[in-house]
Amino acid sequence: MPGLDEHLVKPEVTRDEMVRGERMVAMPSLPEHGDRHFGIDYVLGAHVKADYVGSTDLLTRFSVESNFATDTCIRRNGVNAETGERYLEEVAFEVVNTQSAKALRIRAEDLTARGVRRFFAIVVKKGEVAEWSSEKGRFVTLAKDAEIVDPTLATPLPVRALLDAAEADNGVARALLSKNNPVLAAAQKKQREEGREEGREEGREEGLLKGKASALLAILAARKLSVDAETRQTIMACKSAQTLDRWLKKAVTAKSAEEVMGTAPRRG
Repeated sequence: MPGLDEHLVKPEVTRDEMVRGERMVAMPSLPEHGDRHFGIDYVLGAHVKADYVGSTDLLTRFSVESNFATDTCIRRNGVNAETGERYLEEVAFEVVNTQSAKALRIRAEDLTARGVRRFFAIVVKKGEVAEWSSEKGRFVTLAKDAEIVDPTLATPLPVRALLDAAEADNGVARALLSKNNPVLAAAQKKQREEGREEGREEGREEGLLKGKASALLAILAARKLSVDAETRQTIMACKSAQTLDRWLKKAVTAKSAEEVMGTAPRRG
C-alpha cells in the first residue's frame, strides 16, 4: 500500500479527490451538511481522548487508486514508529446529505480495507446515525439513545449529541468534566465551597436564633412567668432575630408571657 500522505491529488491546492481511479471534485457544502459537520467537530473535540487527535477533511491515500478525505476523523497523535509516518485514522465520520448510497458504500469499503476501524454516517435527511458493518456489507442504523464507546474517546459519545444542538452541549459538558477540565473543575470546587459556606452560615444563623429563644425562656422562667406549651413552641420556632430581640427586651419588665408575645391572655 502507498503511504498515507502519498497523494494522487494536490492537498490544499485543489478540491480534487480520487476514488478508485475516478477524479472527483469535493464541492462546498449546503447549510444542512455544513451545519451538521460543524456540530460533529464541536462534539468530538471534547470527547477525543488524550494521545489522540481529531482532524477535519484530512486527505488520506486509502488505496492505490483512492485518495480522499472524510468529514471528521480521529487518529493516534504523533508518528508511527513502524512506518515513519502519521497514524491512520481509527474512526471516521461522514455527513450524508446529497451523497449517493453507492458513493458512500465505496468510501466505506476503501476506508475499512486500509484499516480504519469504524466509519459512521450522519444521515441529515433522516436524522440518523449509522455505522458501517464490513460483515454485513451495509450501514447499520444506531438507536438514538445509544452511545458510541471507543478507545479513542474519553467518555461514551451519545448518538443524540451528533444530531441535536442541545444534546451536543450536554455531551460536551459531560466529556469535559470526565477529562477534569481545569476551568470546570475550578467552577465545581468553587460551587462546593460556596455550598459549604452557605451551610455554615445557615448553621450559625440557626444557632443564634436558638440561643436567643433559649435566653428568652430562661428570663421568663427566672421571673416565674408561666409559659404554656404553645407559647414555648412559638418562641423556639421563631426565625426572626429582630422579633426575638423585641421579646427579650419586653421580657425584662413584662408581667406575663402574653404581654411579651403581644397576645391576649387565654381564659381558662
